[in-house]
Amino acid sequence: MFKNIRGDLFGGITAGIVALPLALAFGVSSGLGPSAGLYGAIFLSFFAALFGGTNTQISGPTAPMTAVSMVIIAGIIASNDGDVSKALPTILTVFLLAGLMQIGLGALGIGKYIRYIPYPVVSGFMTAIGVIILITQILPSLGYYPKEDLSYVNQYKPQAEEIILENILKKEAGEGILVLEDFKETIKRAELITESDILKESQTLASKEASGVLGAIKVLPNALKNINILELLLAIGTIIIIYGFKRITTKVPSTLVALLVMSGIAVGFGLDYRSIETIPGGFPIPNLSMFTEFSLGSVAPYIFTALTLALLGAIDSLLTSVVADNMTKTKHKPNKELIGQGIGNSIGAIFGGLPGAGATIRTVVNINSGGKTKLSGMIAGLMLLIILLGLGPIASKIPAAVLAGILITVGIGVMDYKGLKAIPSLPKDIKFGPIKLSSEVVIMMIVLILSTFWNLVYAVGIGLVIASLMFMKKIGDLSAERSDVKSLKKEKNWADEGDFPEELKESVFIKHIKGPLFFGTTSDFHSLAQQIPETATTVIIRLGRMQYMDQSGLYAMEDVLQELRKKKVQVLFVNLLQQPRYMMERIDIIPDLIPQEDIFKSFSESIKWIKTQQLKK
Repeated sequence: MFKNIRGDLFGGITAGIVALPLALAFGVSSGLGPSAGLYGAIFLSFFAALFGGTNTQISGPTAPMTAVSMVIIAGIIASNDGDVSKALPTILTVFLLAGLMQIGLGALGIGKYIRYIPYPVVSGFMTAIGVIILITQILPSLGYYPKEDLSYVNQYKPQAEEIILENILKKEAGEGILVLEDFKETIKRAELITESDILKESQTLASKEASGVLGAIKVLPNALKNINILELLLAIGTIIIIYGFKRITTKVPSTLVALLVMSGIAVGFGLDYRSIETIPGGFPIPNLSMFTEFSLGSVAPYIFTALTLALLGAIDSLLTSVVADNMTKTKHKPNKELIGQGIGNSIGAIFGGLPGAGATIRTVVNINSGGKTKLSGMIAGLMLLIILLGLGPIASKIPAAVLAGILITVGIGVMDYKGLKAIPSLPKDIKFGPIKLSSEVVIMMIVLILSTFWNLVYAVGIGLVIASLMFMKKIGDLSAERSDVKSLKKEKNWADEGDFPEELKESVFIKHIKGPLFFGTTSDFHSLAQQIPETATTVIIRLGRMQYMDQSGLYAMEDVLQELRKKKVQVLFVNLLQQPRYMMERIDIIPDLIPQEDIFKSFSESIKWIKTQQLKK
């Protein structure tokens, strides 16, 4: 580990500096504050490097992980009356659960299967992440915060009063003092409600309605009427420096330059800007409320969400591992990497950190700066810890609009332009009425739209299901094309069928099964019994190319054999392979429907048997 100490030192320090503005920005956008992003980067970077399976990987909060976390956080806060401190134990428990699930995924060896996720699903999701970040950061870059706009908040006062009254009635019902004939206690408690209580509840409702992409679009007209020019200029200045400085040099991170320059201007000129939340000084302290206030009922609804977060972190990390492999000509250990990521995210959650994954840009910076071993990732985490301990109060003066500007560039950068550019050239392989479309594009657009405007978690699941169904249909269609049932006068003969006796061609029919018989091909196979004409007395089913049969295929075979038996058609199997034979023996297709003597090793043996039977007649 210490053979490349100089290169690892430079790589880790550089990656840590690059990670700083992003960690702060992701923390702010998540809703938990800049410290959450910084804590997540510190612990994940250190422990994922220590226990992971990719030597040069730098981990921390990433755009996809933050986008999903943001949705989780907003939902849990909304269900806890808008109180972040009240919601925090549940939020961190979900993050801890996601980390533990990642450890489980690695321990079960799931890492090697991540590569099977279809590209259109990943492409649509990554582009959606970019769109979500872009749209949700428009409001803070304009200096508009919905819960501070009284004209907007006041719209929710009647609804807030209803909710407060409902809560009083629920509390009384729980205490057993709610009586329909006497509402004196209710009136007494209602009189204690203050204007500040109503305002607080109204602000919670306003924040909830303005959250996410649809919420941001809904309040955008209000934001455009209340633009804070100073905040807008700080955001624009940040974006210009990030893109402009890259043209001068890429050796110094342009994101860090933008952060220092724009924050320096804001502080140096004493501008009246909005700063980020205060970053607590000192070493991070474990948040034990997630254990002391643990409630299974509050966490249970988010178990599937935690699993999705774990899977997303796994995909994000392993994609970065592949990039690192290509740059360093090494090979990562996927399952070990998942265990390392899970340990890092679990420890980060205990300290109140935001979950993350392997970060591609930071990993590339580390490698280019000389990092070669796990020590580089650990140094990056320690570098961020030193910055926290020494510069925490100074970092608290960073303008919120500057971080919004940084996130806008992240949103633009994270989109999958390669996938978007390929849309016109992808083959149009499916039809909706007269319209021809590409199945790849359809999947990508479904994931993109659902992720952006509905739910990131469900969008990926739906995308995977659609992609799987389309894949199975294609495979089924290909198998069906190659396994038609025809008489030998119409069907193209196999090499050993050319000298088939002419007198048998109307009474003996052949079924070629070329490929697996599974749930995607059973509908075509079912039609076999209907395709056999009345003249047929024997059907030879050639199974030498059917390597696999699933349960659906098994029962389809049973149905067809029973139908042919009713028609008094004898069925012969030729070259039955091991797995299909085992399946058919389990439910007694062999020998009940197909006796052992009707199974032949070769086609020529089956023909000899048929000729013998013909002579006997």
